Amino acid sequence: MTGQALSPDPELIQGGMGVAISGWQLARSVAETGERIGRPVLGVVSGTGLAITMVLRLRKGDSHTRRAIEAFPVPEIAQGIIERYWLNTNRSSRFRIPPKPEILVKGSDEQKTDLAKLLVVANFAEVWLARQGHSGPIGINYLEKIQLPRLPEIFGAMLGGVDYVLMGAGIPNQVPGVLDDLAGWKEASYKLDVAGSEKYVLSFDPKTLIAEQYRTPLTRPKFLAIVSHHALAQALALKATGEVDGFVVEGPIAGGHNAPARGKEISESGEPIYGERDQPDLPKIRRLGKPFWLAGGYANPEKLDEAKSMGATGIQVGSAFALCDESGLREDIKRELRRRSYSGDIRVMANPVVSPSGFPFQVVSLESSLSDPVVYGARKRSCSLGYLAEAYRTTRGGIGFRCPAEPVKAYAKKGGDAESASGRVCLCNGLAAASKDGQGTETASEPPIVTLGQDHSFIRSMLPSADGSYSAEDVIRSILSLAPSGHSEGRAALSAAGG
Repeated sequence: MTGQALSPDPELIQGGMGVAISGWQLARSVAETGERIGRPVLGVVSGTGLAITMVLRLRKGDSHTRRAIEAFPVPEIAQGIIERYWLNTNRSSRFRIPPKPEILVKGSDEQKTDLAKLLVVANFAEVWLARQGHSGPIGINYLEKIQLPRLPEIFGAMLGGVDYVLMGAGIPNQVPGVLDDLAGWKEASYKLDVAGSEKYVLSFDPKTLIAEQYRTPLTRPKFLAIVSHHALAQALALKATGEVDGFVVEGPIAGGHNAPARGKEISESGEPIYGERDQPDLPKIRRLGKPFWLAGGYANPEKLDEAKSMGATGIQVGSAFALCDESGLREDIKRELRRRSYSGDIRVMANPVVSPSGFPFQVVSLESSLSDPVVYGARKRSCSLGYLAEAYRTTRGGIGFRCPAEPVKAYAKKGGDAESASGRVCLCNGLAAASKDGQGTETASEPPIVTLGQDHSFIRSMLPSADGSYSAEDVIRSILSLAPSGHSEGRAALSAAGG
């Protein structure tokens, strides 16, 4: 259950995307390919909402997930989760979906313990599955804005043997110290942001969950902070709670959440305008003496060479992997996006208001999705999962949670600004609905929302035709200038023949 020896650092990092888009299948395929071709490549699972996707997989009878849970070091915890969720579609069960993470603040001790177990096991299982059958490195990606479940999630990933932890969408200065503490089986703490700049301290002691006879040595994973600017990289290098092992420098055209622009200008299409002040000074990052990777429009050999010429160790690539065979994106959505990318009629907008986090979020314009104003207007606003909810101090002095994507009246009653709720989307449900694991579940009632980066020039180097497909290995071989695997042409022929 310890991580692998890590040498050298990867030259290609697969992005950790969405809810179950970068699942264990994709990360494992990436790591296997790197091992097979003898090049340092990092497979990454998305850590967002893993407790939800684990439960949904168990309810569908997914044998891989069950096998991973049965490998968890504490048999009683594993068996309890299997008994509760395996093939259990009973709507009258205590929780139709895992409870909101706010229970970790507001719940009873028993509820807090139950949810912590679920979070630990879910992250363990995803990493454990990604690591099977090879010795390549595996990472996990988290959003700093999702703070409530952070401690048990990281611990679960470490139990599973994760080699790298990557985190952006905020200032992840607390994570290095958390990794240090958990690696030593010490109690770790995390300061939760509360509206009004106040902090609430969350704590997690792994020894209360894992009895002594089940404890084994843990290896501290490397920590890579995802940043957009040299100023944040400098601050993290100097002031983080422990060692930051490197940086992923992500540009504004990368998919998912982006850093807000420093200016307030908005384009005619409604997108934030990024200017000179938003450009990172790469020589300043290089002088920090840490490896760094560039992300956002780098999915080709020329851009990899360019990144290395600027002192980068390599690149991070997301969208090309999001559209490959092994990604967890729904097949119908994946086919349509590949077709549109190939023909050049795909539209991705950096929407400044859609995410409850307040960060700009890249949204693909797609019929029957939440990017369609008609679909958005017809949906019922909700906040059933609560991962991006904001903590605030109630009038009675307690901690409450609100989300600008929930019903406006409820949000305003909790002290939220009703005007700021306009245009918001429940990303938790919307992103889950865009994944294979979100189909046929409670999340399916929410229309999907789809994110990609704004650069799709990679697609024609991997697809022989608009109706073809390609693998994670094809992505890696294309970017690293290796001979094609020969698989893409066969898949395209099968597609054309209706296979």
